[in-house]
Amino acid sequence: MKALPPLTRKLATAASALGLAASGLLFASSPASAATSCYASSCTGLDPSTTVCQNDARTVRTADWGVELRYSPTCRAAWARKTSGGSLDTEIRVRNSAGDTHGVYYGGWGTVYTAMVNDKDIVAWACETRAYDTLQTHCTGTY
Repeated sequence: MKALPPLTRKLATAASALGLAASGLLFASSPASAATSCYASSCTGLDPSTTVCQNDARTVRTADWGVELRYSPTCRAAWARKTSGGSLDTEIRVRNSAGDTHGVYYGGWGTVYTAMVNDKDIVAWACETRAYDTLQTHCTGTY
C-alpha cells in the first residue's frame, strides 16, 4: 500500500474530524429536554421530575404508611411521594397552609409523586388515604 503525501493525510484527517463534529451536532440533546427552573409559588402545579427541584430534593417527613413529604431547598417547593406498599385504591396528596393541594392515585407498586406546592414561608404536609380501609387517612407532620 502506497503512503499518502503529508498534505493529503492532513486534509483527510481534518475532513474526518469535521464530519464527526457535524454528526455530533445532529445527535446533541435539544434545549427542550432541559429541566425547568421555578421558585416557590411558580412551582405550584409543576411536575418535580421536569424541574431542577428534583436535584436537591430530600425527604423531610414520612407518615406511618410510608407516604413521604419531599422538599427542595433550591425551589422552596414540596410534593408527596409513595414508593411501596399500600393498596390498589390509594390517594397520595400534598397540601400547604395556603390551600394549594395536588393528588395522585397509587396502584400499589412502583413510585408515584404529586405535582408541587409552594413551601416558602408556609408549611406543607403529605397524606395517604386508603379507600379499602374505610377512608382512613395518615399524614406526615408539617414542614
